[in-house]
Amino acid sequence: MTATRLHRRCVLLVPAAGLAIVLAACSGGGTAPVATESSAAPSASPADTGAAAAPVSAPAAAAADVSPFTGRPGGTGGPVIVVKLDNTTAAQPHAGLRDADVVYVEEVEWGLTRIAAVFSSHLPASVGPVRSARITDIELIPQYGKPAFAYSGAQRKLFPALRRGSFYDVAADHGIAGYARVSGRRAPYNLFADPAKLLARAPKATTAKSVGFTFAAAVPAGGTPGTKARVPWPASSAGFDWNATTKTYAVSLNGRPARAAEGGQQAASTVVIQYVKQGDSGFGDRYGGKTPLAKTVGTGTGVVLRDGQAFPVTWSRPDEASGTTYTAANGAPLPFAIGQTWVLLVKKGYKVTIS
Repeated sequence: MTATRLHRRCVLLVPAAGLAIVLAACSGGGTAPVATESSAAPSASPADTGAAAAPVSAPAAAAADVSPFTGRPGGTGGPVIVVKLDNTTAAQPHAGLRDADVVYVEEVEWGLTRIAAVFSSHLPASVGPVRSARITDIELIPQYGKPAFAYSGAQRKLFPALRRGSFYDVAADHGIAGYARVSGRRAPYNLFADPAKLLARAPKATTAKSVGFTFAAAVPAGGTPGTKARVPWPASSAGFDWNATTKTYAVSLNGRPARAAEGGQQAASTVVIQYVKQGDSGFGDRYGGKTPLAKTVGTGTGVVLRDGQAFPVTWSRPDEASGTTYTAANGAPLPFAIGQTWVLLVKKGYKVTIS
């Protein structure tokens, strides 16, 4: 696809200001609630005003055999593999994604997005469509130790950085074992991976360990309405709609329900909107598109959605080898709902709506 054609697909959004979640009443023709980042001065804390801080439920005690990625039983001891997936409409329906423990969405060239899916607790027979690696992956992945990393291709200029990355490179470029082209899909959206076969190529891949997440079945106190969220990038979007029956958020990607190849719609137990510093990485595609680098080391703000409620958080990751912690306003860890977590890496200033 040429740069010109890609430009026609982009719908540029004007960045908006505001550090906290702004929850306005939505009645009649009212303005939708907005959650954004800005340099605006923070409002007074409960300590400043003398008001009592809203309590946050303590995370459930760690069990002997509970996944550090999902909080579900039986998720320890398995090796970790990260698989890079396409996230355009041509990628639908995704295969194997509902079995991922954690799903990251990151911006790439031309304002499009890609998915990095983390698997350990359960390995589906097929995951895809598999696409190329980006510079953001190299900083993001080391918090999982040294897992296997599955992808197909990368910019040649990025090869040296990939060779230095904290992962076992099981890309299709280094051998087709564990990959297959499937019928009924056009290239390049027809490459699918078998995670178990790829992990056989990385026998020393790190097993699941804490990456900073905590989990609790009980809903924390202090939330505000968070049954709907819309997360925009210049040429992509993600939507999350709370389903009180399934106790999950139904996922939409690029304005459409995110279908699963196994049937039904993708769903998330927890959604993390993580505002990041993002700039030009110095890399780019052959058509002139610039590759952004989302900085996931450092600290920033965000919003956690769980159980139909929204919680403002501060995230922190001191270095590449460390996990990412998410703390509530009172400084306590904000526990996630048990199950799959989606983490949206959103450039500070992009306008996110939550209601």
